[in-house]
Amino acid sequence: MRNVAFVAPFPLETTLRFARAAARLEGVRLLGIGQELPSGKDGALFADKVQVADGLDTRQLVEAARLLERRHGKLHRVLGILEPLQVQLGEVRRALGIPGTDPETADLFRDKARMKDELRRHGLPCARHALIQSWADAEAFVAEVGLPVVLKPPAGMGCKATWRVRTADELRAALAAIHASPERPALAEELLSGREHSYETITVGGRVRFESISRYYPTPLEVMETPWIQWVVVLPRVIDGPELADARALGVRAIEALGLDTGFTHMEWFRKADGSLAIGEIAARPPGAHIVLANSYAHDADMYRAWARAVVDDAFDGPYDRRYAVGIAYLRGVGRGRVVRVTGVDRANAAVGKLVVESRLPSPGTPRSDSYEGDGYVIVRDPDTEVVKAAMKTVIETIQVQYA
Repeated sequence: MRNVAFVAPFPLETTLRFARAAARLEGVRLLGIGQELPSGKDGALFADKVQVADGLDTRQLVEAARLLERRHGKLHRVLGILEPLQVQLGEVRRALGIPGTDPETADLFRDKARMKDELRRHGLPCARHALIQSWADAEAFVAEVGLPVVLKPPAGMGCKATWRVRTADELRAALAAIHASPERPALAEELLSGREHSYETITVGGRVRFESISRYYPTPLEVMETPWIQWVVVLPRVIDGPELADARALGVRAIEALGLDTGFTHMEWFRKADGSLAIGEIAARPPGAHIVLANSYAHDADMYRAWARAVVDDAFDGPYDRRYAVGIAYLRGVGRGRVVRVTGVDRANAAVGKLVVESRLPSPGTPRSDSYEGDGYVIVRDPDTEVVKAAMKTVIETIQVQYA
């Protein structure tokens, strides 16, 4: 049996989907490391589990992995899908001599300033940026690129702790909120504008084996700034035409530049008004926001298993035929407090229910989420991308979430 350690600070359902895929591989004994361990049916996925006080602490993760090795023998792989965990996983692999992404490569993807420096060194377009330690640094950067700019921690993700800064006063307030200093610099970026997309791959042995592209309506930053917007992601059925060839080539070059050997990648990129491209950022982990699930529906294939086959077996079972366009609508509304009701569900179901392949409606009593992913979702699919886009419009215009 091959011992595979899966690290997850908390047993979230979206995380455990990947653990289940790894557990189902032939000849795998799945072992768990976490701050809060799964129980019941989810706990039964793991032949053994080790609890740590801090699920992001490298020393504790190394000790837990060594304990599992003493109990079960040499670890074959150490896995995890959360972005804040990737560098620590690399450190565990190095400490125990386990194959997989090393900490230096993981940090190139995790540290957005280093990432952009490396992409630019390879001639790849991305936002101009600077690490900001003081007000003088901020003034100099704004003098170079102008306002507005984006300000965030260097290792931020998911538009959390991210500010669009339009004025000098907003810049001062954002710097104060982030507590920018020489010890904890902030990352300032040129604000990219245009149509935002994502580009996903499964890469094995340095070769891109699977590609997917999605379109964001609107950008996640706009959604975070505008509470009434219900975000939509559409995976068009056709992505291998000439209109996306340059974006796909750019994504492959970015992976090569940052040196990833094997794994799932998630790159956010922009098509600017003049038609040119710019990379927002790229992560060496699967995408969130149910995009892996959407790809499973688009290809009639288990993309969680495809991830597991890559990172555990260094294998790829494709190619997978992209049979459908898929759309995801993320349900939320204006207000604070808890969900009290969800309206319009019956009307939406009558209009587009035949296209729905999965949904999770917001549950009354649940606290309002502060994420652009909202409090629920609806996933639709159809061979025609325009049909999917129209269905998404119907869903977000019809279903309303109310809070109190």
